[in-house]
Amino acid sequence: MAIFKGAGVAIVTPMYEDGKVNYDKLEELLEYQIANSTDAIIICGTTGESSTMTHGEHLKTIKFAIDKVNKRVPVIAGTGSNCTETAIMMSKEAASYGADALLIVTPYYNKATQKGLIAHYTAIAEAVPETPIIMYNVPSRTGCNIQPATAVALAKNVKNIVGIKAASGDLSQIATMMSMADGCIELYSGNDDQVLPILSLGGLGVISVLSNVAPKETHDMVMKFLEGDTKGAAEIQLKAIPLIHALFSEVNPIPVKAALNLMGKEVGPLRMPLSEMEDANKAKLAEELKNFGIKLA
Repeated sequence: MAIFKGAGVAIVTPMYEDGKVNYDKLEELLEYQIANSTDAIIICGTTGESSTMTHGEHLKTIKFAIDKVNKRVPVIAGTGSNCTETAIMMSKEAASYGADALLIVTPYYNKATQKGLIAHYTAIAEAVPETPIIMYNVPSRTGCNIQPATAVALAKNVKNIVGIKAASGDLSQIATMMSMADGCIELYSGNDDQVLPILSLGGLGVISVLSNVAPKETHDMVMKFLEGDTKGAAEIQLKAIPLIHALFSEVNPIPVKAALNLMGKEVGPLRMPLSEMEDANKAKLAEELKNFGIKLA
C-alpha cells in the first residue's frame, strides 16, 4: 500500500524575526494544508530549512508536526544526513514519534559511490525496520546521483525502502529506473514542473514546493491525472508553469517563503546563508501569484 497518493507538501518552517522556530505559525500552516486537500506533510525537508536546524530543533519540529496532524494525513519526516550515524539517530527518533515514513536524502558534500549509497541506505533502513523509507535523489544539491540500478537494488532487497523522490530532472533516467523496477518502487516527483511526465511513468504523486501556496490546485492536478482526466491535469500543470518558475527563480526556499509572506501567512525570515529575495524577482513572483489566482495580502 502506497505511503500516499496525490500532492504532499514540502512544508516551510516558519520562524520569528530572531530566527527561532514559530510553532504557532507552523500549526496554522498544517491546518491550512489539511483543509485544502494536501495528501501528506513532508516536514524538515530542504524547503523546511533542515540544513540550518540543530538536531534538537529538527526533532522537535518533526514531533510537533506528527502530534498536530494526528494521523489525519501521513507525515513524512526528513531525517537524511551526510553522516550515516546521524541519519540513523534522527530516523530512529522520528520513527519513535510515529512518523508514517522517512525521506532520506543522499549524502551531500562527501557524496558516496553507488556501493556506498547501498550501504548507507541499508544501514538506515535496518535501524528502523518498521518504518517505510523514501530515497531522495536531488543531485543538483548533493552532487550525488542514485543510479537506476542502485535504486532498484535497494527497493528489491531492503523491505522498508519503498520509494524515491525523483528530483534529478532527468526523465530518461527516471524512465530507465521504472522499466527496471517491475513495480517495486513508489515514485514521487520532486520537481513541480515535471509532475505529469513523472506520473505518466508510473508516479503516484509529488512532493511539492508549489503546494505551499496552491495546495488544492496541486492536489487536483495529480488526482485528475490518476483518475484519467489527463486534459484537466495538463491544464493545471501548464497554467502553473510561470508560477513554478518564479518559485524557483532563486534558491528554494527563498521564493516560497517570500510568496507565503506576500499572501499574509507571516512565515518570517530565512536562516543564513539564505538571504531575502531580490526585489525584481519578488515583484515577478507577486505578479505570477496573482496571475494564478492567489490573493495577496
